[in-house]
Amino acid sequence: MTDNIVIQNEEIISVGELNKSAKYLLENAFNNVSVIGEISNLSRPSSGHIYFTLKDSDGAIRCAMFRNQNLKLNFSPENGDQCILKGQVSIYAARGDYQLIVKTIEPAGEGNLMQKFEALRKKLDDEGLFDKSKKNEIPVSPKHIAIITSSSTAAFQDIISTVKRRAPSSQISLSEATVQGDNAHISIINALNRIINFNELNKENPIDVVILSRGGGSIEDLWCFNNEELAREIYSFPIPTISGVGHEIDFTICDFVADIRVPTPTASAELVTEFVYQLSDRLKDNKQNLYKNMINIIENHKQSIDLNFSRLKNPMNLLREKSQRLDNIDLRLQQNLSSIMTNRLSKVKTLDLSLRNQNPISKLNLMKERINSLGVNLNRGVEEKLKSNQNLLEKLYKNIQILNPLSILDRGYAIIMNESGIALKSAKETSKGEKLKARLSSGSVDVVVKKVNE
Repeated sequence: MTDNIVIQNEEIISVGELNKSAKYLLENAFNNVSVIGEISNLSRPSSGHIYFTLKDSDGAIRCAMFRNQNLKLNFSPENGDQCILKGQVSIYAARGDYQLIVKTIEPAGEGNLMQKFEALRKKLDDEGLFDKSKKNEIPVSPKHIAIITSSSTAAFQDIISTVKRRAPSSQISLSEATVQGDNAHISIINALNRIINFNELNKENPIDVVILSRGGGSIEDLWCFNNEELAREIYSFPIPTISGVGHEIDFTICDFVADIRVPTPTASAELVTEFVYQLSDRLKDNKQNLYKNMINIIENHKQSIDLNFSRLKNPMNLLREKSQRLDNIDLRLQQNLSSIMTNRLSKVKTLDLSLRNQNPISKLNLMKERINSLGVNLNRGVEEKLKSNQNLLEKLYKNIQILNPLSILDRGYAIIMNESGIALKSAKETSKGEKLKARLSSGSVDVVVKKVNE
């Protein structure tokens, strides 16, 4: 190709040669470039290739992405998309068109981050990391609260002021972490590990709940909370975690793997102090309810006393009534005793007659005969079943022998295989001079192809 490079003033060349020389120079000088711009004039012919123009405020270039490359795309580019292209600058020699042969396309900016976010969210969801049944329960009234954030953030100050105002008795600890930047996720993971170590060394005053906090920002600012390693660390974290990252409209992967997500950092402080904050009101309500219940109980007892007092009678009248009742009971008892004795005597006679009729010797003989009969039937059934299964096995063995592909070798046929052991089905699969193996009914022979007749 170097022979076609134009050397000015030495020779006259054709248009095609000029284009080919320029194509060679461009492809070697710009073999693998990355270009950012907006897609326009996109077309998708039936060939499966993609043709479009990449433009920005300063210029435009025609682009072609062939079918074998665009099949690898994980999204469908459209007109107006801001994308980053990687490829080779070239010239379509037939028309002299300057173009970019595209190898890969990636969305630029936030669009690309959202795609990565959705891909990671789906992956972790499929693995069960968002399963609500596996989340830790947030303590109703935590005594020791740990906050993972930067001490310089406004979110940290908001949490401190909210906790002190609503639950001043709660203890707060800060596990300092960087919450923005490329390595922020590592800093947050280290902060989580420090909390674990603290609990191991302070079993009498452990941390009950952890708040992961940061103020709002762009998707790039919050990107460290979309880190897969951090997400898995939070999922396996043994202490209940609350994600209070960003504003209400902001969502991160940490929101899904945490035990609970709140819309703002302040909301996380309100959540962990809600029980204490409402405790005074609940005590007042309980006091009022207790007072009402005591009044009701006293009134009920007073009514019961009044009712019982109205029912009181002269003790002598009560004694006479009780004496008469005892006499009546004594009379009925004597009558019932006589009747019971008569019934028991009748039952004893009936049972004696039944016992004589139920001779155990005769029943044993009858059961012995039944057992002998069942034994004979069982032996006969077993023999018939074994004979049936034997006949079935012989029939299946004959069928297997008939279907055995190697049985055909007994009739003089052979299986021809190449050196890889693959059986040949056509003469086109071999060539002259190739070494083959012929498998016979007994043993095999090595052969060499002298001629191929198709």
